Amino acid sequence: MDAEALDELAGQLHGEALGGRGLLQLVATTGLAAYAVWAAVLMPGFRRVPLRLQVVEAYKQGLRPAVGYELNPWLLWLARYRARKAGYEGKVSFLKQDLWKVNLSDCYNVIVFLAPSVKPPLAAKLLAELPDEARVVAGRFPFPCWTPSSTIGQGLEQAWAYDMKEVRRAARSRTEGCAL
Repeated sequence: MDAEALDELAGQLHGEALGGRGLLQLVATTGLAAYAVWAAVLMPGFRRVPLRLQVVEAYKQGLRPAVGYELNPWLLWLARYRARKAGYEGKVSFLKQDLWKVNLSDCYNVIVFLAPSVKPPLAAKLLAELPDEARVVAGRFPFPCWTPSSTIGQGLEQAWAYDMKEVRRAARSRTEGCAL
């Protein structure tokens, strides 16, 4: 870029009129930036979650209380909206809380829909906090070092169920391999 082009760019940034072409470039760049934020941050949470892993479905199956934890305000709003639309407002709860700070020691049915990179630290939290009678269901991605007691579905619709008593028994007998 030559000095004249730099001067023109500096003039545009200091309040001179952008003109039609400059305005078009600004709008296109802003739109591209907004899409990048959507694709990287928000879109993964809006992907279809298998029905059997939704908090509303857990409530329908008799798992109570049915509580979801979410920090992303857009996803929290969407979850509450979908529960209200399905007629379950007040029956299921979605809380804006950090899952890592929530005490799960009184939970007996835990459903997780999280990325593989989160599973090892989450496995350690669940092992430390959940009672032996608890069951954990993981959607889309299994816990890498746990052996499921059952699985259903295939591909993106697959879910793995783990009984904590069995997970702990296997962890105690394991002498090498995956870290918990």
